[in-house]
Amino acid sequence: MTIQVGMIGYGLSGSIFHAPLLSSIPDYQVHTVVSSNPDKVKKDFPRAQVVSDVDEMLQDDEIAVVVVTSPNATHFEYAKKAIEAGKHVVVEKPFTVTSEEADILIQLAQDKGVLLTVYHNRRWDNDFLTVRNLLETGALGKLSVYQVHFNRYRPIVQKRWKEQQGPGAGELYNLGSHLIDQALFLFGKPKTVWADLRAEREGSEVIDYFHLIFGYEKHRVILHAGSLVRQAGPRFELHGDKGSFLKYGLDPQEAQLKQGLRPGDIGWGEDQPEQYGELATELSGLAVQGEIETLPGRYQAFYQGLAEAILEGASVPVKPEDARDTIRMIEYAMESHRTGSTITVTD
Repeated sequence: MTIQVGMIGYGLSGSIFHAPLLSSIPDYQVHTVVSSNPDKVKKDFPRAQVVSDVDEMLQDDEIAVVVVTSPNATHFEYAKKAIEAGKHVVVEKPFTVTSEEADILIQLAQDKGVLLTVYHNRRWDNDFLTVRNLLETGALGKLSVYQVHFNRYRPIVQKRWKEQQGPGAGELYNLGSHLIDQALFLFGKPKTVWADLRAEREGSEVIDYFHLIFGYEKHRVILHAGSLVRQAGPRFELHGDKGSFLKYGLDPQEAQLKQGLRPGDIGWGEDQPEQYGELATELSGLAVQGEIETLPGRYQAFYQGLAEAILEGASVPVKPEDARDTIRMIEYAMESHRTGSTITVTD
């Protein structure tokens, strides 16, 4: 059985992050795309239909899965329509603008008996997979600090929806949802949230800098992003009572997709040796320090997992409740910043 896919939107997210992965997995066929740029779609999928109206696509009974890759403020509306039409749904992160919207979609999907999942692809970044594996080995001992930076140097504000005032705009929803999802996936919900949010660039209308501290019983999680960082420090920095781990650089899969590479190509998801992380720890009473080879990244695991959920009844690759909790942490962060206080997580 080939899973017929309908896509809502064919901008950066749809054309770079979703379409190439779907086309690399034999279980899928891109059937219809809602887009105002049919030439762009036809270049990649000559046999796909291109329509300008979401409702028209949803009336097609052949389509089993709808991928929502439109601007954040439209995620709830389009996902709701797709679920009501009886389609399985993939929503690009962030899931929704509010946790209330997320709860509505989760309940609706359950009522309609369809699958709902969210594209938190950075669970399959090569550095995150390596950190997850390292934590499972206990090489750092009892964790004290987990710190992740997602910094960029983008001093000029661009005229695009992500950088203009509106629901779901700004880096807290963009980069923040990635980092929050990773932290919750590793450690669950924190006990407390503290946040410093600001528009740091001249002329910025949205949050383009955030510094979050999640309080857990035995350790702290620090999540940070800035838009004026020309020289980045470590991306991951972990410290425990037995050792430390530092990792520089970004997972290569986004750049590889933009270059036209696909899963299975030579070097897919792999780091160069100069970007391997450095571990300093204690082994049998001896101080040990050295490089840790980065595990290969595998964004394709998301859509492979979704195919298994549809065809074999497996669990979806990202539970919608997890994605809802990420939005809830964003709401806690905004409350913390607004009140200037540490917020206790109650739900």
